[in-house]
Amino acid sequence: MLVIGLTGGIGSGKSAAADEFARLGATVVDTDAIAHELTQKGGAAVPEVERIFGKDYIAAGAMDRRKMRDHVFADPAAKRKLEQLLHPMIREESARRIAAATTPYVVHVVPLLIESADYRRRVNRVLVVDAPEEVQVARVRERSRLSEDEVRAIMRTQVSRAERLAAAHDVIDNGGSRDALRKQVAALHQKYLQFASP
Repeated sequence: MLVIGLTGGIGSGKSAAADEFARLGATVVDTDAIAHELTQKGGAAVPEVERIFGKDYIAAGAMDRRKMRDHVFADPAAKRKLEQLLHPMIREESARRIAAATTPYVVHVVPLLIESADYRRRVNRVLVVDAPEEVQVARVRERSRLSEDEVRAIMRTQVSRAERLAAAHDVIDNGGSRDALRKQVAALHQKYLQFASP
């Protein structure tokens, strides 16, 4: 099974690129989407989140994301605890979904792919979705109501754009329009179909 690891900084357009691959028939396994499922109402991680962090971090049966984000951002020990809980569950579920895929290739969306040796071992190629920092900041602010300082603080916790690009086998330049993105994904889709065929 050909597994493409799709990554990029916050606001680079990973989800938009993944949506285009899915539209073309690729299986998309998104670690962020799995994390959401695990921490939403009825999610497998919710009882453990409540046990470790307390009832204050649960709202309407789901993990209170905003409150948890503020907490782990201010407290590295809390961040480690949350990661120790969620990461093994996310890894296990993503491995299960990749194994169950019946398409020629899988796009595995992992925001912290470059930072994680374990995820790097699971993919055959690294695809980086890249955008200028100003574009990233504007996109994140538009969708999340965070301030520019908050967005840039998140960006500083991620590997640099240069490091990400250095690790890439393929790059999508997503500084422009959705149509430009679509064309680049279509070209890569053809390339990956060729790689995947015996």
